Amino acid sequence: MRSRLAARSTRLFLAIAAVTAIAATSTACDADDASSASAPSVGSGGSGSPSTSGSGSSASGSSGSSDSSDSPVRTADSGDGEKSGYGQSCGTNDLDFTVTSESQAGGYYLVTAKAKSGITCYLDTNTPSVSFGSGTDGVASPVGQGGEDPIELTGSTVAYTGISPKTTDSDAGKEFETVIIALTDDDPHPAELKLPDTANVDKPIVTNWATNRAEAVPVIV
Repeated sequence: MRSRLAARSTRLFLAIAAVTAIAATSTACDADDASSASAPSVGSGGSGSPSTSGSGSSASGSSGSSDSSDSPVRTADSGDGEKSGYGQSCGTNDLDFTVTSESQAGGYYLVTAKAKSGITCYLDTNTPSVSFGSGTDGVASPVGQGGEDPIELTGSTVAYTGISPKTTDSDAGKEFETVIIALTDDDPHPAELKLPDTANVDKPIVTNWATNRAEAVPVIV
């Protein structure tokens, strides 16, 4: 179990590093696009050609296909503001999260996930990857409670997971103000969520996703 947790922590750390690298690459590409935009394209008409590159919008927004190749997002904006990609797996950046502090089972955090406006997607992986910090000791162990596979998220439908930051009786532990959550071990867009209070973390655990919040109360069985 611990070797699995170490692997999950490493993949979460690499995912965070990958996001930084993608952002840097995107910035460099935007600069190149901006410099090349001043040169007329071959075979383009005089007054009509600037509409794709000189309209005042950013270079990254001039081509939908370029955006999708630079950023592995599962859904994309269409021209009228709607979302495409219905019926696909959810990415962490497809969802809005809220975190509340609950008193049951000695205290835990209830994470609620909801699809962003216009998105319909599925939670194909039953258990989220959760970590406090990037160290292996902050990775939450799955306890296998609850769980529906897959869960469709759309409109007002929500899914819940419960995170217990401390499962030991000792005075040991580290304090954290945020928690990192991803839908899979290799999700390129992990979300760092602000906790409602400071968590004392020692051997944390996490439940499966569930549509019934009563199934998201984490306990060791």
